[in-house]
Amino acid sequence: MSTRVSGAFDVKVIPQPAEDAAPAVGRMLLDKRFHGELDAVSRGQMLASRTADNDSAVYVAIELVDGSLGGRRGSFVLHHAGTMTREGQQLSVRVAPSSGTGELSGLEGTMNIVIAAGGKHSYEFEYTLPDPVA
Repeated sequence: MSTRVSGAFDVKVIPQPAEDAAPAVGRMLLDKRFHGELDAVSRGQMLASRTADNDSAVYVAIELVDGSLGGRRGSFVLHHAGTMTREGQQLSVRVAPSSGTGELSGLEGTMNIVIAAGGKHSYEFEYTLPDPVA
């Protein structure tokens, strides 16, 4: 049975210098703090590219999340893949297979990121976890 939780998160996106081999690809460091049932910090990296006319953009990111989820401690990896066009966006944020550690071993799930007016970030996380080992 899956569980759904939601909450706010704070994020710092720290641009990194462009590389000569890929000047059209931006690289950013991610520093996040999740609040709520997911009480955790994460560190990660994002690669992004936008078309010259700003009609579309793509990004990928990987972040290591460390903390507690529903009172269970451990860490896991989130994998992001996003495409943005004038018509809308497609975003996939999934727990990387077999990445859960500690009490989060066996974690599977998907996360929806919501950005409200004013730049406030929140998450909706639907996940499954095996029953704790006694």
